[in-house]
Amino acid sequence: MGNVFGRKSRPSRVTEQDKAILQLKQQRDKLKQYQKRITLQLEKERLLAKQLLKDGKKEKALLLLKKKRYQDQLLDKTENQISNLERMVQDIEFMQIEMKVIEGLKVGNDCLKSMHEIMSIEDVERILDETQESIEYQRQIDEMLAGALTQEDEDAILAELEEITQGEDVALPEVPTEPIPEVPEAAKAEPGTVDLFLTTKRSLHN
Repeated sequence: MGNVFGRKSRPSRVTEQDKAILQLKQQRDKLKQYQKRITLQLEKERLLAKQLLKDGKKEKALLLLKKKRYQDQLLDKTENQISNLERMVQDIEFMQIEMKVIEGLKVGNDCLKSMHEIMSIEDVERILDETQESIEYQRQIDEMLAGALTQEDEDAILAELEEITQGEDVALPEVPTEPIPEVPEAAKAEPGTVDLFLTTKRSLHN
């Protein structure tokens, strides 16, 4: 029970504009009902005036037609009021849409301002310069890989390679000068003996 009574009521989402639109529409509907009722009444009075003329009651028929004429004028005014109410409702609804658009623009503008404060013009220019340098460097690499080097470039690369390797002696293993001894006949018969003989010779040579 305490939670029920202690629960905070949610704020109403109905704005003053919504209330105004609702009241205008209610007033418009009342005028339309009045217009419909008067139209039916005028039709009855027109038939009654016709019957009075048949009965020879011209004065009463004339008075009834005068009343009908006055009510016709009221109907015209009612129609104008209904049109004004509907136009006002449309204007308010359109204004609500405009307010939402303006609110969205304001939020977007504040967001842009915050982003501009985070990144200055100098930072943007620096990033653009670095990006342009990276693009240019990548373009040069792509041209080289695509065989865009001229013959002069090829000659310069070969000359640089020769300059780097010039004067450097390449170490090659020495060729042994001693003759390779013949394998004894007994060792030929037994594979294990051959392996032992070769191992012993390598040890003496080292």
